[in-house]
Amino acid sequence: MKKLMTNNLNSKLFIVLISFCMALVSSYSIAETDLSAREIMERVDEESRKSTDSAFTRMKLTTCKYGKKDGKIKCAEKPRIKLVENAQINTGEDNKDTKSVAIILEPASEKGIGMLSFSYDDSDRDNETWLYLSALGKVKRISVRNSDDEETESASIFGTEMTTEDQETGKLDDYTYELLEQGKFRGREVAVIESTPKPHRLSKSSYGKTQSWIDTERFINLKIQMFDKYNNPIKKLEVGKVEKINDVWIGRSLTFFNTVSNRLTNMKLEAINFDMDIKEDFLTQRALTDQAFREKYLKDLRKQAK
Repeated sequence: MKKLMTNNLNSKLFIVLISFCMALVSSYSIAETDLSAREIMERVDEESRKSTDSAFTRMKLTTCKYGKKDGKIKCAEKPRIKLVENAQINTGEDNKDTKSVAIILEPASEKGIGMLSFSYDDSDRDNETWLYLSALGKVKRISVRNSDDEETESASIFGTEMTTEDQETGKLDDYTYELLEQGKFRGREVAVIESTPKPHRLSKSSYGKTQSWIDTERFINLKIQMFDKYNNPIKKLEVGKVEKINDVWIGRSLTFFNTVSNRLTNMKLEAINFDMDIKEDFLTQRALTDQAFREKYLKDLRKQAK
């Protein structure tokens, strides 16, 4: 009888313990996901900045027209492949601005083409981008807009389906946010958030709104659907393999689908290094036009990365 009472007591204690643990887990989940749409986007922006803080990356950009075969999306033509190195740092107040320079290494016919980008968190400051075409030997400033009344499209990055707008961070005050739903996506807990540009932003944007599937544990985008200003879906981003590198969650493979032209670009991070000694003096137009200057710095960064 004593043994039976002991077993019953142990069972009850076990049930109480399990219930207590479940309550803790539930409380944690609620605490993590019980955020407003704006607060979630702030966390995403915060995590995104970690990936641009003194980072040196090597990436492969694969672009092609796509179609479906056996239920899978595949290139319907020989893809165009570019190998690119990119150096970037966070600057400005509270390190919320970003400066970066990207240089094409391959193919040989495009080697030396580069892009310099300054991204500002302040909504009153337009981001700045310069493109250097080595064949012409000149730098071209890429405008965000021509006038306050004229709508313009973002510039393509090296002829891919990615645009300068797709790479932007910050400027959270330029949008309103709505939490559409919460649930599971690819086995992860996500919040689906709709971002709508405010009137002053709409004239500068290619999109009428975007919907983002955000991992509410890691605060990283897993999918983004872009719509035009007439509410038609025109583009989407799908994030593939996600890894934690130096305490930063990174999407190692990102695919941009242009659903109007049926073209895609996959960006695969082949190498990424953080805490690099990247001097702000390097992130200037001189890095685009002065090959000797550029190669000296890149050689040093490659040495640091080993």
